[in-house]
Amino acid sequence: MDLFFAGLETLLQWQNFLIIPVGLALGIVVGAIPGLTSDLGIILCIPLTYGMDPTMAILMLLAIYCGGTYGGSITAILINTPGTSANAATLFDGYPMAKKGEAYKALSMALFASTIGGLISAGSLLFLAPQIAKITLLFGPAEYLALAIFGLSVIASVSNKSIFKGLIGACIGIFISTIGMDNISGTTRFVFGKINLMSGINLIIALIGLFAISEIMMKSQYNPRTDRKIVDASSITKSKITREEYKRCRKPIGIGSLTGVIIGATPGTGGGLAAFIAYNQVKTTSKHPETFGEGEIEGVAASESANNGACGSTMIPMLTLGVPGDGATAILMGAFMIHGMVPGPMLFREQGNILYAIMLGLFVVNIFMYLIGSVFTRFYAHITRIPYELLACIVLTFCIAGAYSTSNSLYDVYIIIVVGILAYFLRRMDFQLVPILLGIVLGPLAEMNFRRALILSDGSLSIFVTRPISLGFLLIALGSVLLFAWRNSRAKKKALA
Repeated sequence: MDLFFAGLETLLQWQNFLIIPVGLALGIVVGAIPGLTSDLGIILCIPLTYGMDPTMAILMLLAIYCGGTYGGSITAILINTPGTSANAATLFDGYPMAKKGEAYKALSMALFASTIGGLISAGSLLFLAPQIAKITLLFGPAEYLALAIFGLSVIASVSNKSIFKGLIGACIGIFISTIGMDNISGTTRFVFGKINLMSGINLIIALIGLFAISEIMMKSQYNPRTDRKIVDASSITKSKITREEYKRCRKPIGIGSLTGVIIGATPGTGGGLAAFIAYNQVKTTSKHPETFGEGEIEGVAASESANNGACGSTMIPMLTLGVPGDGATAILMGAFMIHGMVPGPMLFREQGNILYAIMLGLFVVNIFMYLIGSVFTRFYAHITRIPYELLACIVLTFCIAGAYSTSNSLYDVYIIIVVGILAYFLRRMDFQLVPILLGIVLGPLAEMNFRRALILSDGSLSIFVTRPISLGFLLIALGSVLLFAWRNSRAKKKALA
């Protein structure tokens, strides 16, 4: 308890309350630009923290991390392109809401759900870190594979009318994820003699091509003289979240936050996987699953609470075991060490007051994020008033700049164009892009752990059903698919009756 109060005293210095809004503003801007991620924002700002004390420095970097995760939802909702991979699930219902003229409502719910998810995550970090870390230590390759399959079961619910096309999309995504050098054997796959493909296709590059470039190409028939819609400024903020909608979203936010905490605390996963799983669970258990994908506010609430719910819990394995939960926390771990703190079991004993100040500061970060977001959300929503012929040019410029900045290579610009053209023709053939994205995100996780599990079991597949946690995830995934199939079949029978 003494460390708790010592940490609170350290946190209450006025400099911390000045640096947190600065970090959040930087994070939101970086997260909202497709191609730039909170990881990049943290890396760029680490040199700025050299002269700061450890608490102030880590709080600024944490604010960039949380702000970036929230900021990615802005472009996901407004222009159908997630700023970061963690916001990909927000596309399902966020963009359809914007097309219906409910961009302000979607952005407001994204902010509200992100804040609640972030606060619950901060609470879990403060009170449950050691207990959750012990559970995640039980995860081996079999459990990680089962978790990836659980995530892939989302395909059943996001493939709309044709699960067959959804499976083909997932195979395309997995194929894209296998391009480059195999991390286990060191052999190259599908590089066709191109050295630039040796490192594979970056996830954010694939995201830009899949969603942004294909969206611009889908609007190639747009005629400014006949298709332009004049949107009145006062109507933008007219559509607000009602009390009944807040009430409906309590359960999705609860499921999303809890999913985010559990998935985030599992090393090697992250907020993107948490958002997909939470979205799928909320849709599967909903009384009206047919409204998801058409602009359902509960979908935005589930995905955004999950990805921000993972922000705090990704730090649990890092702080307690010295194992980073995802890429951003791996960078944060480096920042801890730069400031003289070595994450791991001894950190609580040696620098407990600073650690408690940082964990308590995560609450302050989320509260400031809500305040800043509340002020600026109405301005974000006005982006929908920009004429599309101008907006398309701006988006294209940001996409090319973002793709180029990923590795300072024109090759990535060519990749987004190729992926964009592929996605355009798939969309014209009524394929959904989300299964492709799921294949790209979860394919490497599934493949790597499948091979590791087989090595551990001498080639026996029984390892996946003899370990309780692995079997549990597989049964939940199977149950989700069967429940969706049953509901789909019942809906078709009702339609024919």
